[in-house]
Amino acid sequence: MRMRSKYAIILFFVAALVIIEKENNIISRVSDKLTLKFPQAEFVGLNNTISARALTENDSLLIGTSSSLLNCVSPQAGTKREDTRDPHGRKHLILMATTRTGSSFVGEFFNQNSNIFYLFEPLWHVERTVTFEPKGANAVASSIVYRDVVQQLMLCDMYVLENFLLPMPDQHITAFLFRRGSSKSLCERPVCTPPSLTKRGWSERFPCRLHRCGLLNMTLAMQACLQKQHVAMKTVRLRQLEFLRPLVEDFRINLKVIQLVRDPRAVLASRMVAFPSKYEAWKKWASQGIVPDDEEVGKLRGNCENLRASAQLGLSQPAWLKDRFMLMRYEDVALEPMKKAYEMYHFAGIPITPEVEKWIYINTQTAQGSDNLYSTHKNSSEQFEKWRLALPFKIAEVVQKVCEPTMKLFGYKLAKDAETLANRSASLLEDRGSLGIV
Repeated sequence: MRMRSKYAIILFFVAALVIIEKENNIISRVSDKLTLKFPQAEFVGLNNTISARALTENDSLLIGTSSSLLNCVSPQAGTKREDTRDPHGRKHLILMATTRTGSSFVGEFFNQNSNIFYLFEPLWHVERTVTFEPKGANAVASSIVYRDVVQQLMLCDMYVLENFLLPMPDQHITAFLFRRGSSKSLCERPVCTPPSLTKRGWSERFPCRLHRCGLLNMTLAMQACLQKQHVAMKTVRLRQLEFLRPLVEDFRINLKVIQLVRDPRAVLASRMVAFPSKYEAWKKWASQGIVPDDEEVGKLRGNCENLRASAQLGLSQPAWLKDRFMLMRYEDVALEPMKKAYEMYHFAGIPITPEVEKWIYINTQTAQGSDNLYSTHKNSSEQFEKWRLALPFKIAEVVQKVCEPTMKLFGYKLAKDAETLANRSASLLEDRGSLGIV
């Protein structure tokens, strides 16, 4: 009887923890016992990875991150806190997209604003360090890990990334952060320090677009973030909008989410060029008539369904997400970049600046667009439909069949034949206003 009572108490306690987490979305922190089980040195050691399942328990991230500069306290379990966010104060923005949807280009609309601390794909390090399985419980765990890292970054806790940097930073100084040069905030003073010389006479510097900077000091980056008026992030690794609910409901974060989408046919065409090894099956089908296997088609279907599910959730405007979600088509941005920039800034509640307007004008009105796949310098109105001339109709047909519900939701018309697909004077876009897209 004593053993049964003991197990009953344990089960009750575990159930209570789960309920508290689900009902109040409170982020739990690392216990001493788990810290001993996953010591930091082992976790971030060179060439080592750890599974996402091991990082999560009770739906929260198990990392020992330092937040001494923040010192924020979450509301206690079982209590309701009035939303005290100042509608005219600090804003937080996530540009959520998938690869090859023009997110780097649109992200520059916010990167060019000197009042915004902008981060470019910080979750790249998490994906590189943590082993994620594509399905099942571990897929859910990966979303939780991503979510909790984003939450800390929105609060300017740059130290959270140190758990995923290889090699681990020395005294919060790192020689590598993915695409640091794509974030102006990390390439300007005081974060951009002068390059230093090593004992061997080598220059320790970090490549930025316009400046030669020294190695990245994460403490300086954190301080710069705290001094900026707003925080924004571009990521292609957050795939389910529902996992962002704890961030939206966090009283410390005034979050808005923009989901950027693009015609799935255009996305596939671009990925076949940008990532040829990953899309070898599709390339063979285009050139040799070899049909991709069911697994490849299944991946396409899964990607489209994930996009549709997140967009439907956002457009349905549940109470927790009301006025905090915007669906934006890349094609609309490409056709009217300045107008859509104003719409996104208005939605975010952030004033647009002359420097943003200047960047958009210069980088969308050039005589000839860049052929660089990753360039943000394009004549956007001419570039966005080039895929129609390159994608074989038989592949477009597969995409249309698999992704039709998603395309219908986003307002992309189906092409009935190869001639319609290649005829760029025949628009493949439904009127945006009739879609209910904010």
